[in-house]
Parts: sequence; structure tokens; C-alpha cells
Amino acid sequence: MLSGERKEGGSPRFGKLHLPVGLWINSPRKQLAKLGRRWPSAASVKSSSSDTGSRSSEPLPPPPPHVELRRVGAVKAAGGASGSRAKRISQLFRGSGTGTSGSGGAGGPGTPGGAQRWASEKKLPELAAGVAPEPPLATRASASPGVLKIFGAGLASGANYKSVLATARSTARELVAEALERYGLAGSPGGGPGESSCVDAFALCDALGRPAAAGVGSGEWRAEHLRVLGDSERPLLVQELWRARPGWARRFELRGREEARRLEQEAFGAADGEGTGAPSWRPQKNRSRAASGGAALASPGQVTGSGAPTGSGGKERSENLSLRRSVSELSLQGRRRRQQERRQQALSMAPGAADAQIGPADPGDFDQLTQCLIQAPSNHPYFLLLQGYQDAQDFVVYVMTREQHVFGRGGNSSGRGGSPAPYVDTFLNAPDILPRHCTVRAGPEHPAMVRPSRGAPVTHNGCLLLREAELHPGDLLGLGEHFLFMYKDPRTGGSGPARPPWLPARPGAPPPGPGWAFSCRLCGRGLQERGEALAAYLDGREPVLRFRPREEEALLGEIVRAAATGAGDLPPLGPATLLALCVQHSARELELGHLPRLLGRLARLIKEAVWEKIKEIGDRQPENHPEGVPEVPLTPEAVSVELRPLMLWMANTTELLSFVQEKVLEMEKEADQEDPQLCNDLELCDEAMALLDEVIMCTFQQSVYYLTKTLYSTLPALLDSNPFTAGAELPGPGAELEAMPPGLRPTLGVFQAALELTSQCELHPDLVSQTFGYLFFFSNASLLNSLMERGQGRPFYQWSRAVQIRTNLDLVLDWLQGAGLGDIATEFFRKLSMAVNLLCVPRTSLLKASWSSLRMDHPTLTPAQLHHLLSHYQLGPGLQPPAAWDPPPAEREAVDTGDIFESFSSHPPLILPLGSSRLRLTGPVTNDALHRELRRLRRLLWDLEQQELPANYRHGPPVAASP
Repeated sequence: MLSGERKEGGSPRFGKLHLPVGLWINSPRKQLAKLGRRWPSAASVKSSSSDTGSRSSEPLPPPPPHVELRRVGAVKAAGGASGSRAKRISQLFRGSGTGTSGSGGAGGPGTPGGAQRWASEKKLPELAAGVAPEPPLATRASASPGVLKIFGAGLASGANYKSVLATARSTARELVAEALERYGLAGSPGGGPGESSCVDAFALCDALGRPAAAGVGSGEWRAEHLRVLGDSERPLLVQELWRARPGWARRFELRGREEARRLEQEAFGAADGEGTGAPSWRPQKNRSRAASGGAALASPGQVTGSGAPTGSGGKERSENLSLRRSVSELSLQGRRRRQQERRQQALSMAPGAADAQIGPADPGDFDQLTQCLIQAPSNHPYFLLLQGYQDAQDFVVYVMTREQHVFGRGGNSSGRGGSPAPYVDTFLNAPDILPRHCTVRAGPEHPAMVRPSRGAPVTHNGCLLLREAELHPGDLLGLGEHFLFMYKDPRTGGSGPARPPWLPARPGAPPPGPGWAFSCRLCGRGLQERGEALAAYLDGREPVLRFRPREEEALLGEIVRAAATGAGDLPPLGPATLLALCVQHSARELELGHLPRLLGRLARLIKEAVWEKIKEIGDRQPENHPEGVPEVPLTPEAVSVELRPLMLWMANTTELLSFVQEKVLEMEKEADQEDPQLCNDLELCDEAMALLDEVIMCTFQQSVYYLTKTLYSTLPALLDSNPFTAGAELPGPGAELEAMPPGLRPTLGVFQAALELTSQCELHPDLVSQTFGYLFFFSNASLLNSLMERGQGRPFYQWSRAVQIRTNLDLVLDWLQGAGLGDIATEFFRKLSMAVNLLCVPRTSLLKASWSSLRMDHPTLTPAQLHHLLSHYQLGPGLQPPAAWDPPPAEREAVDTGDIFESFSSHPPLILPLGSSRLRLTGPVTNDALHRELRRLRRLLWDLEQQELPANYRHGPPVAASP
């Protein structure tokens, strides 16, 4: 039975191949190896570096230390950094149409919808200075867990710590519950709700203090600052990202919630009374909560909008603030002065500002005027908004802070299974924007690449974008029906095209190439220019075949029909070339899900055509003729004519399968790995390629079947014919077929017909070698079995007869050596040559040999075959085989039970060559027959397109203008 394996251009075996049950040769069928295929889970880690923030409800991993993520509404409610305190990038880059009502500011109560948006608290000087590279997502997602020591000083006197295993996603509330269980306080008499109330009664505190001096106690802890962690904060991240200064130490303590709040207030009051710590401690507290995934930053009653603490001692503390300025506050004062200068500059640019006296004004007016003075970043690519959906929420500039930037609608979770929503960098709230709409990659090397998600309406310079394309500075990118951006990259230094590609063509410019024939980019051209461009495409020699999905079935059917009937006088690999052009057009121009469907339809059409051809050949065989009609033996010429269509399909399908595999691997590499339909598309491609495998196996099986059937009737002449008759001189190596002895010509004629057929069909060299390998395997097994069978009935094993067989075999091997098949023939005829060499040994020398020496000199013969040849050797009248020829007891069982005949099922496996395809799809089409067929198919597609139009709108094929 035929088993097959696949290799890639001579590389190790690629996969198993199977044929369906019922075929003459049942072979393992190859399934496409999914090379390098990875499936990232839906819960992939979300990056935290963003200009507009992530839109997922799940808390994000901590950003780099210089980025603070805060919910805008929460910051305003907590009285945190606002106005001059901290200019968010969302305030600096808001368009001129973004108005603020009252003092709400961006994202505050005065801004509609602002509370639902996340914004990055990146400062503009930090943005201009560069953003630190973000750690890989997989590194943060698979961060190893850590052990936290939670001290129970607030639970009982002298209580020691308990070790708790925590991960980067463990919240403070979860660790409190686990610590209470370790301390034995998790249970409650009532159970159920009581357990939750037990957790609510305690809080996890971040204590900061100084270790005891040497000689004072034994490791006594002296806490000086204490902060209550929020329930949603992540202690492991807090410990990792915010470390204590030299000379200080920190630890986590489990205390009652009321007691912890009281100690926290006392710690803040003590810090203010000492004149150190408060100004620097409170911003650190807020930053740690925001970056560790906490919710609220501070309660509204603790801090005012300007950062001044309130309460009974607020006045005294506010009077002493100037004496306790931290470095961050000194930086803020310098920033306030710069902001005031920008406000004055904005007022001076306003109409009538020269006559007006600058005086106290509404801070909201200053902010609005300042926002109009936008300076684009100088070291990051960005997108300039030309048209948006809601002026009150859209920004003017969207900066790329990562190499990969994702546009999308975001959301809380996906519809099925409750899986997390896909991560996006820029949130767009138009109704036709998908959760993950479009991805832009702009690395250090240019150009950038833009890839639309499946089903996402995206335009590139006014043309519908279905596949990944290059994105150059100045290009227009449209998302949905509302958003239009211009891509800018200041890193190129103005090296982009001087004239944007979306501008209309200059008057008198030459018409575009044939690739633009069916594109809307010809809008604005005259009818004559359109006709010339279309005529150049229809009659051109470029290897391009454009079609619409609705014309796909008719086009593929026409190509397969022409190949099956032999119409058009195509070159041997012409059908594969035309079908590969269809695959290439689908992979480059049509939607993402079209290629798998096209491959499935293409494979089914080829399989049906091959199956019909196999049935036609079988019906014409002599054994299938009606009774009474004499059976005519097959000749090499007749077999060659019958097998030519099958050999052509085998050659074309092999090259097409190699080309399809390359395109599928490219599709998998370029596709969005988070696309839920990608796995289904790859499965459809695997099924299509399995059908192509089946076609190759069927055609190979049928070809070798009819060739071996013809050989079967010619091989006995090698054992019976005498090459020394009539004193003829033996031909030398490389002799013509006519010069060979008459008994060898039929066998060599089959080999020559097969060699010419594989050459005319341009069969892959690997398949040519395997075809002749199987023919030689069959010839060796058939001749050896005949030799073993001849010696049983009548005297046949004689020196004179062996010399004739040896001479015939040498003549066959010499002729095959001249045809370039000597190495393959020598390998497969080795056992037959070894058996004939044994019979050619002179009788006197053979009588002196022993069993062990004969086994050593003829290792390819089995003990049963060697014993059979020796026991039936003709020594002469009355002579018996010597005792030295008897096998030893150790091999007696192998001699008695072994089979002397060769099995036809031990043939070599079929290895499909799936290296690079030999199809030439670059450069002009040089073959005239292929060019004529390409022109015919293009005009067929033109006629199909015209048939859909009303009669008064139809036009004949345009004719190119004479030069």
C-alpha cells in the first residue's frame, strides 16, 4: 500500500498523506503542518501605554513609572491634579470645538460623556522627552507570583506576620480575606454574609517607618507613616513599583478599618506638624492607587481642587506650605508661570486683543484659548483628525506611543462567554466602529503598515482597504462613515512623497498602469483615458487577473474546463499559472475571508475533473470491453497518450499546492491573531489543501498502475532472451533504443515513454524520481519472484543461463545510466543483481563456499531465498548440494518459515515536494499561448460585467489607441 510523506524542498519529512479507502493504493494523507502557529488566548494582557486610555472595565496592569492612569471624573471629584496642577494630554490635545461648562474641565461634570472616558495623565514635556519602552505584554501577563508578609500587629499583641502568596492581579481585599483565614478569623458564626462583613471590618495598610537602631530592642518596628490601601489596589505592584528610600522600610499590616483610618489621619497630622513628608507623601499615595489598579484616588473631603488640605488645621497648614515645598511643587510653580505666559500669548492673538487690557478673566476661557495652540509631537507618529463624530469628545491629535496602535470602540466585554474586550489604544465612539477596528504598525523602519480587522469599513486614500497596506506620511485613513485621519510621522524628516497620492492627477499626466483599471482612483479622468487604461489591461502581458467575487465561479470553471479538454494549446503548467493568478488576486485585493472559500471551490473543481478523466481511461481499457472483443495488449505509445492528462494534472496540482501553502502561511502571518474567524479560515484552507493532496496521490497511483501493467508483460524477456544470438555485437553505454537486443526493447520502450511523458508535462523532478523509483521497484520484485518460481519446477539455475540474465540486466542498467536514471536503477535492482551474481559464480568456486561466506557475500538475500537458490542449483547428474551449504541451527527456523517471494507492499513512500513553487508570476508573460488564454479570460470577465448592465449602458471591449 502506498504511504506518503511530504518534504519541503529536500528537507526532513513534512507530514503524512492518506488516500481514501477504495483506491488501488491507500496512502497516508497529508495534513498541512501549522508551522509556528500560535493562538493567543482571549485574555491576553492589555498594554497600559495609551494616549486615550484603554476602554476595558478590567483594571489595567501598571503603566511605566512616568505615566499615571486616572479616571477623569474621579480625579476631579477627589480634587486631585487639575488645571494648573497637572495638564492631562486630553486637555492639551482637545479640539477647538471642545467646550467646558462651568469649572468642570475635561472629563468633569461640565463635559458631556467625559466621565465614561479614560485619559492618560501624561505631561506634555514628558511626551516630548520620549516615552520609555513598554515591557512586552507576555512578560507582564506571565509575571511570577510573589510572597507578601502581612503583619497582624493590629489583631493581637505580639502577633507575628503571615506569608500570603500574591500575584500581580491580587487585590488588597483578596489578600485581606486570605490573611484573615491564615490568622483564623475568616469564619463567623452566621456564615455567609458574616464572612463578607468580617473582611469589610479589616483593611490592609501600607506602613512606612525606620528600623530600630542597633542595640535598641530586637528588630523593633518604628512606623511613622501609614496608608490604607483601597480594596481594588494591587499590593504586589505597589511593593514593586514604589520602594522606600534608603534608611526607610515598609511592610503591610492588617488592622481594623476604623483603627486604620484613625492612624492614617494621625500619621498625616504628625507629618504636617513636623514640617516634612506631607507634600511628598500625598501625591505618592494617589499615584500608587491609580497605577496599581485602584478605583478612587481620594475622598472629596480630604483634598481640595488646589491640593490644599481642609479641616480645622487647614489654615495653619496652608500658611506653612511655602516653607515645606517639595521638588514636585517647585516644578509645578514653574509650570504655572509657563501656562500663564501661554494664556497671555493666546489672548494677544485673539481679535481685538491689542485694544483690550488683559486683566482677570475666567480660567475656562484661558484653557479654551490655550487648547487652540497645539504643537504636534516631534518624535512620535500621530494621526491628525480631519473629521470626527462628536466634537465635544474627539481630540485633534492622536499620538502613537507604541509601535502597534489599535483603533476601536472598546467595551466592557465581548458578547459571548463574557471574555474581556479587545484592547484598543484610541477609543472611537461612532456606531459603525468595531470593538477592534484597525491596527497600525509604525516601527523604527519605514513604511508603516495598516491592517483592517475583518468586516471593518476602512478606506486608504479614498479606496476601500481589504488587506494590509503601506501607510506613508500624508496618507488619509478613513474609519467607518465618520472618522477621517491624516497620518503624520515627524521621524521621517520630510522624506515622504512631495505630492499626496490622494490629490487629483495633474493635467496632461500619463494614464495609470493596468493595475488601476478597475479602481475608483480613475475618477476625474476623461473617457478616452479610461478606455486606454482598460485596453492596456485587457491586452497587456502583466501577470494580473482581476475579477469580482460574483464572477469567481465562472472564471475557475472556465480555467479547469480548458485544462481538462486541452483547449487553447496551453503550456504544460499554464492551468496552474492561471489558477495561481486567481489565488494571488484573492490574497491581495479581496476581503480576508475570501481566500479560504476560493481554495475550497478550486480544489473541488480539480478533483471532479481528475475523477472524470480517470473514469474515461478505465472505460477504454481492454478488460472493460464487451465479451467477444479480443483484448489488445497495451503499447508504450498508447499508454503515454492515455496518461498525458493525468500527468498534466499531477504536475499542475503539485505546483499549485506549493503556491497555495505559501499564501496560506502569509495569510496566517499577516492576519490579526485576535480575529475569531482566523481559526475557521485556516481549517478551510487545510481541507482545500487535503483535497489537492488527494488529487496528486490519485494521479500518481493511476500513472504507475498503467505503467506497471504494461511492464508486466515485457519483463519476462529479461530472463528468457539471449543477448548473444546471431553473433550480434553488444551495444555500449548510451546506445539508442533501436540498437538494443530485441528482447530488451519492449521493457526499455516503457521506460523511455515514461521519461518523455514526465519531461513533456514538466513534472516536478522529485516526482519524476519517485515515479521511476516505483517502476524499478516493481520490475525488481517481479523479476526476482519469477526467478524464484522458475527454479522450482524444472532445471533453471545454471551458470550459462545466469550469464545471459546478467548480461541483459547490465545492458538495461547501462541504458538507464545514459538516460540519467542510473543511481535510482542501481539502488532498486540491487537484490535481483545479488541473486543473479550468486548464480554466475563458477561451479567449482561455489562448491568450496560455505553458508556463512555466502551469507556475507550476498547480504540482501534472505536466508530462505539463499537456501532456495542453493538447494535448486544444477550441479550435475547425481551430485547433491554439499553439507557446507546447510544453514546453521540458528537460522533453520528463518529458512523454514521465511518467504522466498518479494512483497509489492514494501514500496518506498511517496514524498510530496512542497518547497517554493516553480510558477513564475513576476515579469511579463512571455509565452504567446498563455498570453492568448489570459486575454481571453479577461475579455470573458468584461463580458460578464457588461451583461449585468442595462442594454443602453453596455460597451464593447475598448481598443487601445494606435501609437
